[in-house]
Amino acid sequence: MITNKSELMIKVLIVDDDDDVLNLLETWLTKEKYDVKRASSGLEALNLVGIYAPDLVITDLYMEGMDGMALLTELHNDNPLLPVIMLSGQAQIPDAIKAMHLGTSAFLTKPINQNEFLETVSKVSPNLSDKSSFNEFAKSIVFESKAMSDIVEMASLVADNDVSVFITGSTGSGKEVIAKSIHAASSRRDRRFIAINCGAIPEQLLESELFGHEKGAFTGANVRHEGLFQAANGGTIFLDEVGDMPLALQVKLLRVLQDFEVRPVGSTKTYPIDVRLISATHKNLEEAVEKGEFREDLYYRLKVIPLDIPNLAERQEDIPVLAEHFLSDFSKKHHQTKKKFSPDAMRYLVSMPWPGNVRQLINVIDLCATLAKNKNIPFSLVKNAVHDDPVQLQTLKEAKHEFERGYLLSVLRITHGHVANAAKMAGRNRTEFYKLLNQYGIEPAKFRDKNIIEKEVN
Repeated sequence: MITNKSELMIKVLIVDDDDDVLNLLETWLTKEKYDVKRASSGLEALNLVGIYAPDLVITDLYMEGMDGMALLTELHNDNPLLPVIMLSGQAQIPDAIKAMHLGTSAFLTKPINQNEFLETVSKVSPNLSDKSSFNEFAKSIVFESKAMSDIVEMASLVADNDVSVFITGSTGSGKEVIAKSIHAASSRRDRRFIAINCGAIPEQLLESELFGHEKGAFTGANVRHEGLFQAANGGTIFLDEVGDMPLALQVKLLRVLQDFEVRPVGSTKTYPIDVRLISATHKNLEEAVEKGEFREDLYYRLKVIPLDIPNLAERQEDIPVLAEHFLSDFSKKHHQTKKKFSPDAMRYLVSMPWPGNVRQLINVIDLCATLAKNKNIPFSLVKNAVHDDPVQLQTLKEAKHEFERGYLLSVLRITHGHVANAAKMAGRNRTEFYKLLNQYGIEPAKFRDKNIIEKEVN
């Protein structure tokens, strides 16, 4: 059997409208045993990609005709995981940030340092035989099925990259678990991960929550409030249920993602931000776009790397390992001997449709572990627990309490824990407001420390 030598080498496509740069990069890469092809324009590069199938693309940012940003967008439309290194001799910091958010693996400035260049190429070049990054990433996620393995592998590949990730899946399927794992495996892991549920915050407060406001911007705004985008600067912001965001606010979010700066409510000044955005929804946003309920341009800006989490019933192989994991968690939390399901009880768990997904499974397991009289959890107890589990539909009282708690947290964050201002904003007197806070166990003093944001946001 005759093997093409280039098939054993990493294939690199270099794109620049300067022949001197192409010659230099080709010489460096060839000496390091890379298989190299070159293109002098973005359009020529696109024509070569289908034939050459590169493992890595290195492109200049500023070129005649199709520039590097446009080329990057076209490349990732077909293959969102293709590594791309961007080069530029004129770029400013916002260009680098924008390029990273659009999916570049690295951004280097000209004149190019040979050692830095080759180290970067080596770092971002794919190595299909190296599974260490996948294994490290997968430690935080419990799964056995091929469906989840594919999702986890995709997430691990994009984790150490600033590209936007869009996670879809039914309520309770584990979207935030994936988002947190991506952040933990990224270069931003030492900075803040801030999650916010766009559907749980009243529309009139959501803009201030995200982008902040100036003192006096509206009634009750007696102090300046830093929004969550600024609070997450350098880290990751997770917009859960982004499909519930009002259209007027979608326009402002799109502008933030295009310009990488925010303007607080009531301010004429903008502030630069550098955050990695992960968004999620249980809704079908393609249908929402067709109905005019969600902006098409924002949809495609969010959906750079799509991850669709399957329902629990579609990955039955995961149920036994998840059950084992949650039983272990329960026993550690409550300092009890670990319990186990009887074989027929486990078969019943695997056969159930699980409309509430992993969240419902956790509820059922906690209920069974609490009620089981001995180490073995019988089939009868599991059947009753599944039947009695309330996760499938909230009562009106539960929904009202969830909304009220979210509202109280929002006004306290906005007023930095100033109860009089928060009560005024909520249209309540101070005594009534204190009663509500006590009812939900919320301590205003905590909100005077901005580091509490990510702990209380959900």
